[in-house]
Amino acid sequence: MTFDHLELIEPILKALKAEGYEKPTPIQEKAIPVVLKQKDLLGCAQTGTGKTAAFAIPILQLLETEKKHKEGKRSIKTLVLTPTRELAIQISDSFHAYGKFLSLRSAVVFGGVSQKAQTDMLRNGVDILIATPGRLLDLMGQGFVDLSHLRIFVLDEADRMLDMGFVHDVKKVITKLPAKRQSLFFSATMPPTIVKLADSILSNPTKVEVTPVSSTADTINQMIYMVDKNNKRALLVHLLKDNSIKSVLVFTRTKHGADRVVRELMKENIKAEAIHGNKSQNARQNALNNFKTGRTRVLIATDIAARGIDVDNLSHVVNYEMPNVPETYVHRIGRTGRAGAKGIAFSFCDAEEKPFLADIQKLIGKKIPMAENNPFEYTGKIPPPAPKPARNPRPKTSAPKNNVSQKQNNSPNTGSQEKKPKKRWFNKNNKKKNGQ
Repeated sequence: MTFDHLELIEPILKALKAEGYEKPTPIQEKAIPVVLKQKDLLGCAQTGTGKTAAFAIPILQLLETEKKHKEGKRSIKTLVLTPTRELAIQISDSFHAYGKFLSLRSAVVFGGVSQKAQTDMLRNGVDILIATPGRLLDLMGQGFVDLSHLRIFVLDEADRMLDMGFVHDVKKVITKLPAKRQSLFFSATMPPTIVKLADSILSNPTKVEVTPVSSTADTINQMIYMVDKNNKRALLVHLLKDNSIKSVLVFTRTKHGADRVVRELMKENIKAEAIHGNKSQNARQNALNNFKTGRTRVLIATDIAARGIDVDNLSHVVNYEMPNVPETYVHRIGRTGRAGAKGIAFSFCDAEEKPFLADIQKLIGKKIPMAENNPFEYTGKIPPPAPKPARNPRPKTSAPKNNVSQKQNNSPNTGSQEKKPKKRWFNKNNKKKNGQ
């Protein structure tokens, strides 16, 4: 099947061809006809399956063919709510790309930057608004956002909304939406809380499910490196000596861990940058742009910050630290091997992370092969603990009082040696007390 078979209008087909799109992905093939029929949709799909186009393309067609946008100020007809700034920007770019030959206008709003440029766009009127929950609620409270004319509502990455604690904000936004609307709901996983949220938003939805979270793309070559925790940096540097690794996204569990890996790589003259929640929006966007354009070869990211990363031809993903949630592993390696391209995922596993690896292999239903030629392979031997420094470094020839203390420290916690000093101290204090 090609996009020509989906009954899309010529300006959108022209834009898709300009972007190099020929065949729809499975979720696009299934979702686009449903959305064009103006039905509610429940999409179970992770980032990297093409779901942004699955809702953006039909939304653009519905709004364009309505011919209801009149002269003067436009009203917001579509709201796309997404958890991160990076993902909001990515979705905004997609709407611009697919709608480049249409007369629609879109805008994106998110926190971490001045709101003036965003409010200026809203004042001029937009048809499509892409937003993160916090900034949207702020702008709604200030009277800059009017959703009374909304026709289509999209909730993207619902499970990540839950992980980031945004569900309460999402519910507040939903109370401001018109009851009569078309709703599209996307989530990579469907835990009970998300199912309940979907039930409260959708009306008799059509369910579209592709690429279950328990499966990983066949095009991704996965390998495990058993390595001692202290040798992970050396192993990463060793792997990056291979010039065939054109671009690599490295995952750490913490923000501080990401910064530490960047510093260690820079010492080896390997250009790397990090993106995480402690970075400013400009710093994160610059780092992402440098990575996309090839100016930076290595990008270090935490899971939340990486959710919106969509990089064409990403050759490698490295799990510098194994995720403690097995579904996260699937999301991480799904950054590579997109659109039928080949991808490689390396995972560094130390002794403490073995239970995480077992959970991952149980989820994906197969054993990940061990990498060959691992110069830092973990042998399984537990190194002896470092000797503890002596509590009292003074020599035994010191004052008698110290000798008594040292002797007490080496004695069991019973016997007369401890009771006698206590009694003597007690009597001495009593004498002082009586003398006062």
